[in-house]
Amino acid sequence: MINDIEKVFVTEEEIKELTKRVGQAINKDYKDKDPLFIGLLKGCLPFMSDLLKYVDIKCSVDYLRCSSYAGTHSVGTITIKGDVPNVKDRNVIIIDDILDSGRTINAVRNLLLQNGAKTVAICVMLDKPEGRVVNINPEYVGGLVPDEFVVGYGLDYNEHYRNLPFIGVLKEEIYSNK
Repeated sequence: MINDIEKVFVTEEEIKELTKRVGQAINKDYKDKDPLFIGLLKGCLPFMSDLLKYVDIKCSVDYLRCSSYAGTHSVGTITIKGDVPNVKDRNVIIIDDILDSGRTINAVRNLLLQNGAKTVAICVMLDKPEGRVVNINPEYVGGLVPDEFVVGYGLDYNEHYRNLPFIGVLKEEIYSNK
């Protein structure tokens, strides 16, 4: 698996620092607001798990399973699987691994607002503005990523590489022949 990585983009230590920084910002902004964190499965898991270690305010946690990718590209159609958490009159923070096209997070944000959320903020480990096709900006960002295909620490290619402890650029020959 390591041989499939062209270069390490974000190290384990850098992930820890960016996660801590984002958690501290959320603590400041949501003190006494009892936010509901909704993680977008599956990519959110490592980031959200570590992020919550730095959140020291009263909060709740839930998950939503949705998808819009096939291989390395967004297919443009959002699929939500399972029940939508009860968000009525809640301050919600969507947690995801990466904001790329913006389609998924925008659809989820709109769905949560339609279901009665008081507020909906977006928190992503990585933001890839070059990939954006929807006008949406996250309130909390761990870091920016250039227009390269990155994997690791929750980010995948066809369900593989999520378990890498760092974020790396996947070699193009791994995904270009498929």
